[in-house]
Amino acid sequence: MEDLIKKVSYLKGYADGLDISPKSDEGKLIIKLLGVLGEMADAIEELTDRVDDVEDVVDELDECVLTIADDMYGDDKYDDYYDDEDGDDDFMDDYDDDYDSDGDDYFEIQCPNCGEDVMIDFDMIDDDNAIVCPNCHEEIELEFECDCDGDDCGHEHE
Repeated sequence: MEDLIKKVSYLKGYADGLDISPKSDEGKLIIKLLGVLGEMADAIEELTDRVDDVEDVVDELDECVLTIADDMYGDDKYDDYYDDEDGDDDFMDDYDDDYDSDGDDYFEIQCPNCGEDVMIDFDMIDDDNAIVCPNCHEEIELEFECDCDGDDCGHEHE
């Protein structure tokens, strides 16, 4: 960017060295063009500085989003499966297998609103908080049927 400002300054000095008359029509035009070039160089420098500032803010926001994602999903294991590099949908199957083999209690349901598969932790069911689809952001209501044979299981029976 400094090169552009230096080049405009050089052209202004060169025009002064040529002794261009500000009284001739050509001289007036050249002097005005050099003035406009100087203003454009200054405006471009200011815009470049502002773009650099915006890039810094975007980088900070990106870091915040990654931190929030790590907080939400709890560990980096999810990140390995989130990047579906080969374009197939089998990466979630690997994710399910890892959590089953680790003893964690995750299962997959289909969102009734958008149809996307959502990973649910049994602890999420026990909480009083609503389960929200990460895709459509709609609340997912779960209905359970009790398979027990008695009334002393603690579940409500119809």
